[in-house]
Amino acid sequence: MHESDALPAPRVVVGVSGSLGSLTALCRAADDARRRGAELWPVLAWEPPGGDLAARRSPAASFMVPEWERLARERLLTALGDVFGAAGPAVPMRALVARGVPGPALVRIADRETDVLVIGAGRRSRLHRALCPSAGRYCLAHATCPVLAVPPSPLETELAAVHRRNALGLRLDTGDLGRTA
Repeated sequence: MHESDALPAPRVVVGVSGSLGSLTALCRAADDARRRGAELWPVLAWEPPGGDLAARRSPAASFMVPEWERLARERLLTALGDVFGAAGPAVPMRALVARGVPGPALVRIADRETDVLVIGAGRRSRLHRALCPSAGRYCLAHATCPVLAVPPSPLETELAAVHRRNALGLRLDTGDLGRTA
């Protein structure tokens, strides 16, 4: 068998945005990569404010692209640091910043049948689903590899409940705050 005949290393591609849901997905993807003996590919997809069409229409936007890309790279590095710390994920990793809409960018990168694509499957309101397309739904519908949709962590669910109560001006139940486990 020649080197060129060798199968490419298995990959676990994970979408990272910095949200709690994507950080939960990143943890799960690293665990999955360890179990499979695969490379971890965290991907942060970005697009210019207003989308690529708006950026193409504005002459000033071309000067901002390097800055937007730098900010995306910083956001990805921050997310990786928040999850893995200085020790790293303990698996081979190739972090990518990809320009484009998140769903199509992730599907484009996770293009091998042997890949596994990991996405955060956060709970979204009906209004949010109607106004903002879901990268997760796009990946589930278009990926050619298996897709693992990771539900929100229990902490994220509790934080969302507190946020809703706070936004509605309802009292928070603080009875359990003083108790220890």
